[in-house]
Amino acid sequence: MVTPTPLTIDSLTKVYGEVTALRDVSFTATPGRVTGFLGPNGAGKTSTLRILLGLNRPTAGRALIDGQQYRALDAPSRRVGSSLSADVFHPGRSGRNHLLTLAIAAGIDRARVDTVLDMVGLAYAGRRAVGGYSLGMRQRLGLASALLGDPDALVLDEPINGLDPDGIRWMRSLLRSLAAEGRTVLLSSHVLSEVQQTVDDVVVIRHGRIVFDGPLATLESGTARVRVDAADRAALTDALTRAGATVEFGSAGLTVLGLDVGRTGEVARDAGLALTHLSDESDGLESVFLALTADEAPPAPAPAPAAAEGSAA
Repeated sequence: MVTPTPLTIDSLTKVYGEVTALRDVSFTATPGRVTGFLGPNGAGKTSTLRILLGLNRPTAGRALIDGQQYRALDAPSRRVGSSLSADVFHPGRSGRNHLLTLAIAAGIDRARVDTVLDMVGLAYAGRRAVGGYSLGMRQRLGLASALLGDPDALVLDEPINGLDPDGIRWMRSLLRSLAAEGRTVLLSSHVLSEVQQTVDDVVVIRHGRIVFDGPLATLESGTARVRVDAADRAALTDALTRAGATVEFGSAGLTVLGLDVGRTGEVARDAGLALTHLSDESDGLESVFLALTADEAPPAPAPAPAAAEGSAA
């Protein structure tokens, strides 16, 4: 039975020498949903995930798994499974033996090894040396390692990297099914289009700061922009405003923000207004993501907060 296990990042700051990698980062990955942690390379995604999994300590703030730090969990592999790299396997060891080693160390029934190999589509290659695996196969083996303890939550760093289109569809389907069982799924990526059809919620980080945190639908709705015109612009503006749109005036007509082209046409029809122009002028979701993560100069280093007792850079 799955135990609801939120993953909470609370005011996280991480300083490495003179570099501030994370600045007051806060968000929550919710049970039953897939959360995409997105941002360009070097934005702070991996640093955040490593702190969550107890591999690094924060300079300030907390990273909690169902209200506890990773090191306080009684059976961590059964509460949270993780894969942060596709290059952590001994090349001369078979995929099955790699999983057996992990199972023995964690006190997990060895029968689970064959179960997860089958789940990730590697049953045919389980006895082959990992050195002969493709990047996509190593990604699948990493996911098998994360699933070994049948955990309540998953933390995956760039899990789609290296997968072919069929592999991406397979990964999407598996992660969606795991979330549907009530598990928490947190995955990172530097490309929104790779995970757009997988995630429910989006957290975007840039230069160690959160620049967006909310449902994917909210990010998508912010991309809608429609060009529309009618002989009676005042009446059209009133109808669109009452429907919840923001309307901007221009020499070529009205620009409607917040409604898509279909809904804009419906509002005009219901108001009895004949349109002289209607077109979709949206930038598209990927353009909005690129704008959020534009490579501007990072903020000047801030004075580091006092390190938590026993913390290490």
